[in-house]
Amino acid sequence: MAIRIAIGDESFDEIRKAGLYYVDKTELLYDLVGQTNNKVTLFTRPRRFGKTLNMSMMESFFDINRDSKAVFEGLDISKHQEFCSEWMNQYPVLFISFKDVDGLDFESAFVALQGVISDFCFKYSEIVENDMIDPIDKATFSLLKGKKVGPAAIKSSLKTIMRMMNAVYARPVILLIDEYDVPLAKAGEKNTAQNRYYMQMLDVIKGMLSNALKTNEYLKFAVATGCLRIAKESIFTGTNNFASYSVLDEDFSEYFGFSQDEVNCLLTEAGCSDKGDIFRKWYDGYVFGNSQVYCPWDVASYVAALLRREDAEPKNYWRNTSSNGVIRDFVNHSDWGIPDKFETIMNGGTITVTVSDELTYDTLHESEQNLWSILLMTGYLTKADPFAKGQTAALKIPNAEIAGIFEDTVVKLFADTLDHSRQKELMASFWDEDIEGAVKQLSDFLWDTISYHDYHEDYYHAFMAGLFVGLGYSVDSNKESGLGRFDIRVKDRKNRRVMIFEVKKAESAARMDTACDEAIQQIVEKGYAKTIEPGYEKIICYGISFFRKSAMIKKL
Repeated sequence: MAIRIAIGDESFDEIRKAGLYYVDKTELLYDLVGQTNNKVTLFTRPRRFGKTLNMSMMESFFDINRDSKAVFEGLDISKHQEFCSEWMNQYPVLFISFKDVDGLDFESAFVALQGVISDFCFKYSEIVENDMIDPIDKATFSLLKGKKVGPAAIKSSLKTIMRMMNAVYARPVILLIDEYDVPLAKAGEKNTAQNRYYMQMLDVIKGMLSNALKTNEYLKFAVATGCLRIAKESIFTGTNNFASYSVLDEDFSEYFGFSQDEVNCLLTEAGCSDKGDIFRKWYDGYVFGNSQVYCPWDVASYVAALLRREDAEPKNYWRNTSSNGVIRDFVNHSDWGIPDKFETIMNGGTITVTVSDELTYDTLHESEQNLWSILLMTGYLTKADPFAKGQTAALKIPNAEIAGIFEDTVVKLFADTLDHSRQKELMASFWDEDIEGAVKQLSDFLWDTISYHDYHEDYYHAFMAGLFVGLGYSVDSNKESGLGRFDIRVKDRKNRRVMIFEVKKAESAARMDTACDEAIQQIVEKGYAKTIEPGYEKIICYGISFFRKSAMIKKL
């Protein structure tokens, strides 16, 4: 019977009850609770590395309102029988996620936060009926449920609910907070000197966590997850037995992401073990602590695709889970010499920089150290040496998927920041059939872009197409014409003229002349010019070859 993969399902109970494939991370429960004395634990990892599923698994294991023996049967944690007897379904659990707390301003983001608390109150409405609960807490609970409270009540909301749960169950509460830093990350994106949205949201989140985590007699222990450990704001200052584990820490490093053995087992079960090299190239390469791991979201997504179609090609699944705007922010900091370092890592090299796992969302762009640190913490870069220690680290791009995100960002940034006067000069050279001038201008444009060795033909095609956009011409690319597809066609209807470009990537500088001839030959053999509609009085055909930052042009 073929295995089934859950994509986007982050409910541990649903995955187990449906018999879906699960990579066993339950030993995390024993290592965290049985082997540490942490009152508050923070795990920071990039998006899509299993944080939410692990939190859902914790909720299922500890929640006093469940009987979870069946869903954990056969998993690693079941081997610890005494631990399971002591902890499984023995405590009330408050599990809350801040992933949807967002808004264009503080008011709309605060409404979203009210909604998160309200949803939790609806989920646990029955506890209000218990006679053990203080009437004042009942009244506050009703207001929280109805979203009729301001910042002061929201700041104390988690502690209020925990006090109520403690009264009902006569046991301290386990608090699980998923994506704790999302409200601040979203606020930081929109923060301006005119709109102190970040500082307002910081005040609320800091108040919520301070009340819930510091000297709270109703707290058994707490676990929080996010992308960054927020420093300086002192959200966790004063919290007893607080521990934070980032991508730089060895402890618990194996519980977020898939190991090589776990991927091998999954591929064998799915009948696609012959694809191992592809998975390694595209989705492996991350280093957390001293563990080398794959991105679980990508592995599961590609396995699911292969189960549907044996010939499915790998693709970038991670790209669409965020805006990836942080890379663009980096390239814009030319005053820090960042483009040169980008060229190094995009060429497969490493850069040695100082990094920190304590950052703040309102100061991310204030120093080069912060920028490289956030790329590391959020998964765009990884350590080149798994066993390196200290705050100085050699960083690299982990795999082909992330390299593609860098490449796409660089191409788009180039197109968006073109000097239109230079664009017009290049177009004038092409229309005037001034090949020498066009080569010079093309080379200048190439020099202005991030350089890397793994250029491919699609990159140069996108580069050329971007040069012609925004000048008032009709620009088509990769359209059916004649017997094949031309690369780029530029029409100047007003002056009844048209240009056709065929672009080739040369394998070496010595091969550029040959590649140019092949481009011209393709234009002739495929008949690209013959299908131009009547009325155009001038048709110019160019073959262009590129090798890294050099260009050669020939005219038919």
